[in-house]
Amino acid sequence: MKSTGTGSVLRRLLRGTALVTLLGLTSCALLPGDRNHNDRPAVVVDTAGSFRPGLSVSIPDSLAADFTQLQPSLGGQVGLAIMPVGGGRMTIFGDWTSGIAWSTIKVPLAIAALRHDSDRRILEDAEAAITVSDNDAAEQLWQSLGDGLEAAQAVQDVIDEGGDSTTGVAGPRTRLDYTAFGQTEWTLANQVRFASRLPCLPQTSEVTALMSEITPEQSWGLGTLPGAAFKGGWGPDDDTGIYTVRQFGVVPTESGMVAVALAAQADSGTYDDATAMLSRLGVLLGRHLNELRGGSCTP
Repeated sequence: MKSTGTGSVLRRLLRGTALVTLLGLTSCALLPGDRNHNDRPAVVVDTAGSFRPGLSVSIPDSLAADFTQLQPSLGGQVGLAIMPVGGGRMTIFGDWTSGIAWSTIKVPLAIAALRHDSDRRILEDAEAAITVSDNDAAEQLWQSLGDGLEAAQAVQDVIDEGGDSTTGVAGPRTRLDYTAFGQTEWTLANQVRFASRLPCLPQTSEVTALMSEITPEQSWGLGTLPGAAFKGGWGPDDDTGIYTVRQFGVVPTESGMVAVALAAQADSGTYDDATAMLSRLGVLLGRHLNELRGGSCTP
């Protein structure tokens, strides 16, 4: 099953910008031979909302050191972002930084739809969209929010609540006939920031509960960690056919909840290899959960 996603153009759409700009949004996938993993820092730490490229962390036996050792063997481009729930320092690992959201966008979509539907008529659609990533169910959620721009604004409002005011969602379909919300450009940093606020936002408990009931077939990556609540998404680059697979959610630790966002593109270009890469990152993360500073929602 293919996941879906949207282009980050809502605000320009609301000003009447031509809709064809959607067609230019891609996940910036590179051909396998074009990547040099040594050209990018392994770890970037963000403490004030902007990145400091080149900062690396190499404490022996730490998550950063083990990630640096693992990365060359993964066979592709990966990104891993971590942040305490409730806010705090963000840490970015790897060389994948931004791309199409695919079905990870179904989380804010489901939240927006459930808030909008006081009669709870779309609860089954929300469950299907999250737990098995059903695209038809997600389309029903989108349509329940009104016309394309109304739906886009409702989803954007949820994303903005999570501290991400730069990601946009758009109304019309793209030339690939993916539903529009599936083509959102969502950076790893903005996605983990949204995840760090997700459990703290009003009227999100139903969706976060569904994120703990993901079908086993889609429980790679964060699905290897006990107690994780997560959602994945995947799809091929328009031009190269290389699959991007990504995932975000929250994971319990001894010191509280940690928000995580991760993504992978395998050199082989396949979905299976990319999901295997995320599972290896999940296992790595699981070995170092005791190092991570978790958080909670403040009253």
